[in-house]
This record gives sequence, C-alpha cells and structure tokens, in this order.
Amino acid sequence: MKEQDLSEKLVSVADVARWDREVDVLVAGLGCAGAAAAIEAARAGADVLVVERASGGGGTSAMSGGVIYLGGGTDLQRACGFQDSAEQMYAYLAASCGDAPDLDKLRPYCEHSVEHYRWFVELGLPFKPVFYPHYSGEPPGDEGLVYSGSENCHPYNEIARPAPRGHVAATANQTGWLLMQKLVEAVEASLATTLYDTRCTALVVDTAGAVVGALLANTDGELAVRVRGGVVLTTGGFICNSSMLEQYAPTAGRCLFKVGAEGDDGSGIGLGMAAGGHAINMEMSSISLPLTPPKSLQRGILVNEQGQRFINEDSYMGALGYSVLYGQQGRAWLILDEACWEKPEVERPIAGVGESAEELEQTLGVPAGSLVATLAEYNRGAEQGSDPGFHKAESYLVPLRPPYGALDCTVENSMFAVFTLGGLDTDADGRVLAADGGVVEGLYAAGRASACLAAPGYSSGLSIGDGTFFGRRAGRHATGL
Repeated sequence: MKEQDLSEKLVSVADVARWDREVDVLVAGLGCAGAAAAIEAARAGADVLVVERASGGGGTSAMSGGVIYLGGGTDLQRACGFQDSAEQMYAYLAASCGDAPDLDKLRPYCEHSVEHYRWFVELGLPFKPVFYPHYSGEPPGDEGLVYSGSENCHPYNEIARPAPRGHVAATANQTGWLLMQKLVEAVEASLATTLYDTRCTALVVDTAGAVVGALLANTDGELAVRVRGGVVLTTGGFICNSSMLEQYAPTAGRCLFKVGAEGDDGSGIGLGMAAGGHAINMEMSSISLPLTPPKSLQRGILVNEQGQRFINEDSYMGALGYSVLYGQQGRAWLILDEACWEKPEVERPIAGVGESAEELEQTLGVPAGSLVATLAEYNRGAEQGSDPGFHKAESYLVPLRPPYGALDCTVENSMFAVFTLGGLDTDADGRVLAADGGVVEGLYAAGRASACLAAPGYSSGLSIGDGTFFGRRAGRHATGL
C-alpha cells in the first residue's frame, strides 16, 4: 500500500472538532475474529461498539467451510477415540507452519485449545462425535472431526503423533454460516452495540502516537468515536484488492479462485500501517490444490514440466498447491492409469492420454525420456511397497501401467484456491507491533487483518482458529479492565 494512501487513514486528535460517541472498545469488522473480540470485551464489562461495512455480520468466515483447527485433547477428539496433547499439537504446527512461525503465539494457542473448543460449545455450536476419514476439509455430512492438514503424512507423521484437529459444526457441507450465526447471535445478545453498513475510515492518534479513536462513515455521514481502551481491527485480508496483490503477492494473484468476501480489501491492514503498525508475511498465501476426492487419485503421481515427481501425492491440498505454484511455477500434471482413473469431484481438464509413457510425454511437452524414467523408478518402489524419494503412504503405492492419462494441475487451467496470510504483526494479546517491536498503544488486530500463525504452511481451520482465539484475547486486553 502506497505511502500517500496511508496518510489519509490517520487523523490527529487535535483535528477532531468533537466526539460523537465514547466507548471502551471499538471493533472494526464482524467476521469470526471481530465477533470473538466483541463477545469477550462485553463479558469483561466494557462498553463495546462493533462496526461492519456490510449489512450484517459474517464476512469470509460465513462463506468458509467452517473448519476450526483445535487440538490438545478436546472433548470431541476423545469422543472420537483420538489421543492428542498440547505438546503434540505444538510439535506439528511448529514444524508445518513455514520457516518462521510465531512461537510466542503458537504456544498459548496450543496450550489453551481445549478451553477454546469448550468456548464454542458454550456458544451453542454443535459438534457430532463422529470422525470422517475420507479426505481433508469439511465433510459432506455432519461429521464433526476430520484431518485438515498434513498431520498424517510424511514428514509430519514422524515429527508428531498424528491426530485429526479439524473441528466442524454439525451440518452438511460448508458450515461457516452456522459458525457465524452462533457468533453473531452471541454478540447481539451481549451488551455490545452493532452498527452495520458502516466503515472505519481513519484512526485518531494523540501526540504520543497512541490510538485514541476512529472516524466512521455511513449513509448518515461521518462519526468521530473516542475510545478509552482500544480499537480492534478484524477486517480480513487483502485477497480482493488487486493492487495490493500485485504489490505484495503477485504469484498468488495467478490463482483462479480467490477465497474472500468483498470486504477482504486490506483496508484494516492499511489503517494499522498508517498508525505505525508493521505488516509482515505479506507475500504469503494459502494455496490449495484439491486433488481429492476421491482418494484413489492419490495413487497417481504428480510431475512437473521436467516430467519429474516433486512431492508425496497424499500431502494436504495446501501443501500440494503451495508446492506446485511456488516450487514448480504453477506447472504440474497428475499421471494416472486405468486402474486408478476416476473423475475428480473438483473438476479439472484432461491434459492428455497415451498408450505409452513416450506418447504421453509428447502430448504434455515434457522432455523425452523423463516420464519414462520417472514411472520406471516409481513402479520399482511401488512393487516393493516403498517410496524412498517422497514417502507416500503405502496404501497409495501401486505400480502404474499403460495406457496413461494426465489431469491438468497447472495454475492456468485448474482450481487453485487462494487467500492471503500476511497482515499486521501482533503479540499474543493481539496488540499491534511496530517495525522495531514496540507496541502501537491502543491498537489491536486479529483474524486475517493480522499475520496468520502459518507462514505459510497452512492447515485448514487455522484462520478461524487463530482469528477467534486471538480475537478473544485482543477483546479482553483492549478493555483495560
């Protein structure tokens, strides 16, 4: 975001002629993070005002699959027969969340995950104690527990004991609407006040640079709101802002399916940056390539434009997408034979067929002999039930015999789902941090207005998980009570 754009988002307290309202906590954005912040601030006894640019709460959270990443031995995990601990959850996330996860935030997230699950249950979110084993992400029925990341595949199944941590509310298919229904109901049942069709257009700072208020705009005009405790920015990421994508994450902009509500335009990140907040991981995104269902497709092999494998095909869809887009420049094909050929539920084109590996090489335009060598090496291992190069699970290891087909997994022709992971740097209490590590007084952020726990290394459910968890902490801390 350009410097001149940011200057319009900051106002000196000396330039505020009068205050139209005074509250303890102002929450900007009513998705899952904003709702969590408002609920906790109101429970602490604060006077809370929530503003939402749309005509109702929900945002991207309501459009999502509704998976919540929780673990450590939740009641649901135990009811489904799985053992887990905060230590095992931490070990997995510390290893899988990219090269530089924020361990100071990751630790409390894992240690208090069981309590966070019970918070959802208390709000009335139902979870059916049934495990869905067939693929990651929200199940087609109302099952409550799924694997939602790379926990059960190499190398993470050797780093931490695998356990499913995708908690899904009891309704078929996408459940984000039910999640947000319960959260918004809790906000409206609290003492918090909501203003819809209202934007936060600027932050107000005092002479020391502390945030002491905000300017709001709606059809009635502009409002100046004085804030005694803090402003909590929960306005979402920037996947719907093409100029920010071009500036910060141009590679992610190549993906065909951008996951986000209209309000995911980076406006809250810009507000925070204008007030001195530091935005981090802005180049990072969650990139999903859903090869499955059906799971039989994992018996195929993914190859790049050199005709070589580059990942274990049973990897989580986020790991697959990130690897293809960033590691292989968005160029990949899934090679199958007649025995494992099935129509994928997420439709993708057939890139080519061949009576032999040589014929398929010509169709795909990969180097002559490359696919022949790749298939020969893979088949040798598969016949022995091993995959020494990539360690795909033995249950998916079968030799591939001609004739062959290839599904198009290129970024231009296949559904890569993307949303941004970068945002304002925050501490474990949601306080926005400056570039030097200092705190921007009076300013908080949560959800995708802040940087995700994953950097990138995403597992499904982390956005709702960390958004609500740190939203709650931000709401409590902002009260100053």
